[in-house]
Amino acid sequence: MTEHTFPSRRASLYKDIPAKQWDDWHWQLSHRLNSAEDIGKVLHLTDSEFRALNTHDLFRVDITPYFVSLIDPDDPQDPIRKQVIPTAGEIVPFTGMMVDSLSEDRHSPVPGLVHRYPDRVLMLVTTQCASYCRYCTRSRIVGDPTETFSRAEFEMQLEYLRRTPQVRDVLLSGGDPLTMAQSLLEELLTKLREIPHIEIIRIGSRVPVFMPQRVTSELTDMLQRFHPLWLNIHVNHPNEISAELAEATDKLSRAGIPLGNQSVLLAGVNDCPHIMRKLVQDLVRIRVRPYYLYQCDLVEGAGHFRTPVAKGLQIIEALRGHTSGFAVPTYCVDAPEGGGKIPIMPTYLISSSDHKIVLRNYEGFITTYEEPQDYKPHDATTCKYCQNKRLEPGQSGISGLLDGDALTIKPEGFDQLHIRGGETHRLRSDDSKWKPLGIGDGK
Repeated sequence: MTEHTFPSRRASLYKDIPAKQWDDWHWQLSHRLNSAEDIGKVLHLTDSEFRALNTHDLFRVDITPYFVSLIDPDDPQDPIRKQVIPTAGEIVPFTGMMVDSLSEDRHSPVPGLVHRYPDRVLMLVTTQCASYCRYCTRSRIVGDPTETFSRAEFEMQLEYLRRTPQVRDVLLSGGDPLTMAQSLLEELLTKLREIPHIEIIRIGSRVPVFMPQRVTSELTDMLQRFHPLWLNIHVNHPNEISAELAEATDKLSRAGIPLGNQSVLLAGVNDCPHIMRKLVQDLVRIRVRPYYLYQCDLVEGAGHFRTPVAKGLQIIEALRGHTSGFAVPTYCVDAPEGGGKIPIMPTYLISSSDHKIVLRNYEGFITTYEEPQDYKPHDATTCKYCQNKRLEPGQSGISGLLDGDALTIKPEGFDQLHIRGGETHRLRSDDSKWKPLGIGDGK
């Protein structure tokens, strides 16, 4: 493995723990901190943190000894601390707050399986995590011991996939799939691989960040049997990248598993172009490609983490052209009410004519690109891929307008709403425009 210069830390509380125990992920899980008394042995708690840790019905708290060791015990503004230690800010409601901000439950044909996009699904396989992020999108179920998925529900998910041939990509999430018993995870992966039309399996996990000890040779040997398999981790700040995480990602990469990273834009944590540039550059050093930068969801308890969207655009401006292109994540809003991920980026196209476009680069340099005058459009009538395009079920969206016969996209009930006969609208003799009738405005 290439030599890394990332730090390795252990809180003074754990300095006498034998390496054999410290490096055992089962020990890390069983010794998580979850009370003001326990956490106060490692960190100097603020009044706000102390009150929150003693507030009933707050989202679950659990922090692995490894991850709490990355926190500066004397700094209330520590960016890792803010992500896992609750404060009184979680109790404050905000405009737009939702329990299920992404409407995942509404897009679940069977329990635990979200089918929002035509060719891929989200498969929730557990509600447990190694530690709990204070801005968790699924805090409605995650961390709740009464919310769990049974074998019967796993079979319902698998049966749905067997009879839904358009699904080619399955993302395992939860909770965190890497907290599951390895035998159960292996069983699920085996059953997914038995479905012929499932091409890609992905796992979303923060376990390598919260508990890199989980990435054992036994785990990577098992995972690489199910290729093509991809893994996305979740790092929000450079301080989370340690020697242990670098070793874990090296093991995963050597097992042939492509790694991506998903970050959430969080006020007071990473809402700084310089912090984000350091983060993405450190990620690619450990062979993890920045994938998404999410705008913080409208989830209950996360109001104090939210930033204006303009902050995300500023960060992308500071990355594009200022670092390697593959280190620039896609900034997106995971739209409320099930709208899905909507990418947002600075505007680089300034204007256009019938033969030329005007562009600007990251420095503000403005240039033009001459459009071809003799372009022959692709012949969709002879292209076998175009002929099969209608096999994809669901909404074709904007692509369908550009590449199909549809002229419009209409909201549900649009035509019925606008069927307005003489009793609803009439053309007034003194006006050439249609106007709605008012009360007592004719018979």
